[in-house]
Amino acid sequence: MSTGVRDQAAQRFGNQGLGRLTPRELEILELISAGMSNTAIADKLSVMERTVESHIARIFAKLGLSPGPDENRRVLAVLAYLRDAAFGSEQ
Repeated sequence: MSTGVRDQAAQRFGNQGLGRLTPRELEILELISAGMSNTAIADKLSVMERTVESHIARIFAKLGLSPGPDENRRVLAVLAYLRDAAFGSEQ
């Protein structure tokens, strides 16, 4: 990840990290970061698409990502995931 993107993610999320997410929520976030759609995630995990949507809504809430016209919460959640992955590998 480029330093600019990493710095933007760190500014946005501070030290909040992903520690509040459940293992299943982290698994879904990892699949989102791999570019998978909700339908593809549901198929992979053998769950209903509505279940995936519920997990994603909880991920957004735990990361403090409110809906808004100027930001894509899915992208911001992936940035948080990548930030934690990058910072975790540097320690």
